[in-house]
Amino acid sequence: MTGPIVVGYDGSPESAAAVDWAAREAQRRRLPLELLQAWPWQPGQPLGSEEAKRWGKQQLAQREVELRALLPGLEVTAAHIPGGVPADVLEAAGRNAAMLVLGSRGLGALRGFLVGSVSQEVLARAACPVVLVRAGTTATDEHPAAPGPLAPADAPYREVALGLDTGHPNDEALGFAFEAASVRSAPLRVVRAWGPPSGTEYLAFGSIGGVEKDLAMIEHDTLERQLAPWRQRYPKVEVVTAVALGSAAVTLLEETPQAGLLVIGRRSRRAPIGPRLGPVAHAVIHHARCPVAIVPRG
Repeated sequence: MTGPIVVGYDGSPESAAAVDWAAREAQRRRLPLELLQAWPWQPGQPLGSEEAKRWGKQQLAQREVELRALLPGLEVTAAHIPGGVPADVLEAAGRNAAMLVLGSRGLGALRGFLVGSVSQEVLARAACPVVLVRAGTTATDEHPAAPGPLAPADAPYREVALGLDTGHPNDEALGFAFEAASVRSAPLRVVRAWGPPSGTEYLAFGSIGGVEKDLAMIEHDTLERQLAPWRQRYPKVEVVTAVALGSAAVTLLEETPQAGLLVIGRRSRRAPIGPRLGPVAHAVIHHARCPVAIVPRG
C-alpha cells in the first residue's frame, strides 16, 4: 500500500474522530497523513464568507500543529481547497492515496451511523479504500475491555472482520483486511453468508437438511481455497472463519459484534444519477458499531 492516508477534516466532532483514527492508522502502517479540507464541506455553507473560510483554515492549521507535536515521528501535511465540490475533491485525492478516512455522525450504539451525502458519494466512487469513522470513536474503542490496567501499547486489539463474497472475489479487500490485522497483531474473522441455489425450495422437507449440509461444506471449502494464498502471505495472522446461511448484511453484523474494524468489498451499482453502493454495503455502513472500510475491486 502506497500513498498517504488522506482524512477529511472540517472541524466537526465526526471529522475530529476521523483524524484521530487516521493518525493512529498512519502510525501503524508507517504512512504519511494528509488532512484535507474541501470548502464548503457541506452544501449550503457560505462559500463567499471570509469569516467562515478563515475559521476553517484556522481549525485545520491548529490540528496539523497538534498532531505534529503529539506524534513527532508521523509525517503530517494539510491542504485547504476552496471552491470545489467536496465529493469531487475527496475522490481526486483518493486516486493517489492509500486510503481515505471520513467522519460520520453517530446515532448511538444500537442505531449506528448517520452517513451524509458527501460520504456516500465518496464511498461509491473512490478508487481507494474508504474508512468511515463514527463521531466519538476513540483509541480505547480499538481494544477489548481488560480486567486490569494495561498500558495502551500492551493492550490487544479487537479483531478485524472481513465480509467476503466468494462468488465475486475481491483481492483488494482481502489484502486490506489481512494487512490491517497484521499491523494490529489482531485476529482476522472472515465471514461468508450464502443462500441456497434456485430450485432447492421445492425439495421435500426430509431432503433439505442433507442438501444444506452439503452446500455449507462446499461454501466452506471455497472460502478456504480463496484464503489459502493469503494465509501463506501473512502466516502470523490468526484467521477465524464463519460460514452461515442467511442474509449477507444481517449475518455479517451478527457475526462481528466485537470487531474493531469491519472490511467489505465494493461493487458499485450504476444508477441514472451515478454510482451507488450495493445493499450489503449500505446496510453495514448504517448499522456497524465500529469503523467500516469499503474497498473497491481493482
